[in-house]
Amino acid sequence: MPKSRTSPFTRRGLIAAGGALGLVAALSACGGADKAEDGAGGSDKGAVASGPWSFKDDLGKEVTAKSTPKNIVAFTGTAAALSDYGVKVKGVFGPTKTADGKPDVQAGTMDISKVEILGNVYDEFNVEKYAALRPDLLVTNTWDGSYWYVPEASKDKILKLAPAAAISVGGDATLDKSLERTAALAKSLGADMNSKATVDAKARFEAASAKVREATKANPGIKVLVGSGAADLFYVSTPKTSADLKYFESLGVEFVIPEKLDAGGFFESLSWENAGKYKADVVLLDNRTGTLQPEELKAKPTWAELPAVKAGQVTPRVTEPIYSYDKCAKILEDLAKAIQNAKKVS
Repeated sequence: MPKSRTSPFTRRGLIAAGGALGLVAALSACGGADKAEDGAGGSDKGAVASGPWSFKDDLGKEVTAKSTPKNIVAFTGTAAALSDYGVKVKGVFGPTKTADGKPDVQAGTMDISKVEILGNVYDEFNVEKYAALRPDLLVTNTWDGSYWYVPEASKDKILKLAPAAAISVGGDATLDKSLERTAALAKSLGADMNSKATVDAKARFEAASAKVREATKANPGIKVLVGSGAADLFYVSTPKTSADLKYFESLGVEFVIPEKLDAGGFFESLSWENAGKYKADVVLLDNRTGTLQPEELKAKPTWAELPAVKAGQVTPRVTEPIYSYDKCAKILEDLAKAIQNAKKVS
């Protein structure tokens, strides 16, 4: 996942000149942490242990605290996933609220009125507000070994204030594994994994996976292009570096594979004049705030000429999934329907 290649993110100042004193005080208040046994273990009921807490994250770090974290701050999408499991957070960073005040797609069904928004765009993270929350734990995803949406410029200050845990959604990760790891983290934080809602959501996810597998067998040869629209460029993503696309591929989905990837290995950038370089039967179109959606793309003549667009075979892609079984089941159901109903037009 390239860092915000299509969203109108801006670099903004994070801390006022005198903010360092407040950070030092907050750092002292947070205290140290003791090592304990793996927080993913124990009863599926998610009962919170009274002793030390520990969780080994996907960066290979043993993340510890003196007790189960309560003041949790998380990347918006991760917070939304934890919320689906009944784990509440105090603050979030990342796309949370749209310009009209509504929840961003990455906030899912989380009540954004009950969280402190520390940053709403890439590279925005109010460190002073973060310190004031007296955080016990910071949680986010990782694509490439870094903490997603934690600004590089203020990373050291942020990571000194509380332990940080990251769940992998890139590299070797696949959707099912990222879901398992997010669920394990939620469980360690007190989520009841035997609740009816969670059990039903996991069963729905498994059934939806089967539907995608069935759809690809029933309608073979359907080529899927994963695209994202910006003002000057059309991005075609490879399925090889994202947890969701790799999982879809394992279910039989046939993707267009771009030839000339960016330095990060995520996508190929095409000028709009060359947007028709790859032929496909279905387009999965980036649904994130800040990317061009079908109505806006009508102004791009080459978009309108794509065979899949002419055939009305464009489906939103949840580019940054909320890694709960509830939200990912819906993604798979929509994908199965798109492939099942697609006609060969490429």
